[in-house]
Amino acid sequence: MKNENSLLAQLIKAFKILPGVGEKSAQRMAFYLLENNREGGTKLSKLLTNAMENIRNCASCRNLTEDIYCDICSDTKRDTSTLCIVESPTDVIAIENSGSFKGKYYVLMGRLSPIDGVNPADLGIPKLIEDINANDIKEVIIATSPTIEGDATSFYIKDQITKGNIIISRIAYGVPMGGELEYVDNTTLSRAIQGRREIEK
Repeated sequence: MKNENSLLAQLIKAFKILPGVGEKSAQRMAFYLLENNREGGTKLSKLLTNAMENIRNCASCRNLTEDIYCDICSDTKRDTSTLCIVESPTDVIAIENSGSFKGKYYVLMGRLSPIDGVNPADLGIPKLIEDINANDIKEVIIATSPTIEGDATSFYIKDQITKGNIIISRIAYGVPMGGELEYVDNTTLSRAIQGRREIEK
């Protein structure tokens, strides 16, 4: 686009801040809204402004919420003795959608990465350890991603938990349901073998 300072060029550039959106995708989004759905674009812009101004981190678990405490932390029916540590709010959604966990969460908003300057304080780990020590938590489930940084974060948190009688576990990684072994990558298959369980009789 010749005039990079034009409103249209700025709109296209604005869409490019989204992950996975390049020049062509940004153009399609901008032209779609301008040509076919101006009402939707206006609604989107108002919602974005409202969200940017009012969505914040939960005062307890750091999940995203427009209130002081998120819905999960405010739910008195949740199991307060079990804490699941995740990297991002999207991880909370994924686990909640599985229906397999009824405890509380702590959202790190990232993972340790000294190269990128991400340290324990940036992830709220000191507060996390304080919360674990101050509450009657019986099990801590560390659900960081199966990457070098995710593993490093997991090990660091484990080492920081010094309170006795707490079960510290790491979520299992392995072969997906319906997956064929020949198509599973070596790292995933290795983790599946290492994390094998005895078949109940």
